[in-house]
Amino acid sequence: MLVFVFLCAAGFLAGFIDSVAGGGGLITLPALIAVNLPPHIALGTNKFQSMFGTSFALANFTRKAKVVWKIAAVGIPFALGGSVIGAKLALFVPASALAKIIVVLIPPLALFVFFCGKVPLISAGHLRESKVSLWIMTPLACLTIGTYDGFLGPGTGTFLILALVFFSNISLLHASATAKTFNLVSNVGAFVIFLVNGQVYLPYAMAMAGFNILGNIIGSHFAIKHGREFIQRALLVSLTLLFIYLIWKYF
Repeated sequence: MLVFVFLCAAGFLAGFIDSVAGGGGLITLPALIAVNLPPHIALGTNKFQSMFGTSFALANFTRKAKVVWKIAAVGIPFALGGSVIGAKLALFVPASALAKIIVVLIPPLALFVFFCGKVPLISAGHLRESKVSLWIMTPLACLTIGTYDGFLGPGTGTFLILALVFFSNISLLHASATAKTFNLVSNVGAFVIFLVNGQVYLPYAMAMAGFNILGNIIGSHFAIKHGREFIQRALLVSLTLLFIYLIWKYF
């Protein structure tokens, strides 16, 4: 029973963080490993609970018209394809190699977030993206980050948000909302691969999913209410947690 209480609490906290700035996997994946699930089963179980939480956060952002569907429509197929590739690789290749690469990228990403205090608040429908950004950089970012999500996962939402702000020049709020579309399809793609290969422990997954949904709903309301400043702070916290976690685990 204590194991379920622990995992449900982790699911709620992860859902809240994930809905705002991404990085919920930094909490749930270590929690699943901490209760002695094998790494691959922990990855598959984590995808299940994250998939449901992300879907509710996306629904909330959609109702508030915060998702930039023009960008989402371009990137979704690539995020899905990347996650399938990443999940298949995860079944054969250790995750430590990719994690070390991510560790190297965290400091410059953190500096970028720190100095982007005046990110322009551009409304959906008035984007300043170029054709290169929309048709080349967005698919490339979704494919790359989607592959990482299928392969390992923690921090995927954070990287998607940063990529959208940098390449599409949209506000953090619209980026956070739009990133949920990519995160959801990448979760679904990876989950299917892990499920087919018997790498999901459903009792833990289903228990965590309900609390992850609750955390995502509350977190997305906070993001919509408090806007850019709240998201920036959560994003910095998420990046810091990601950096500390990967350093501890893989170095």
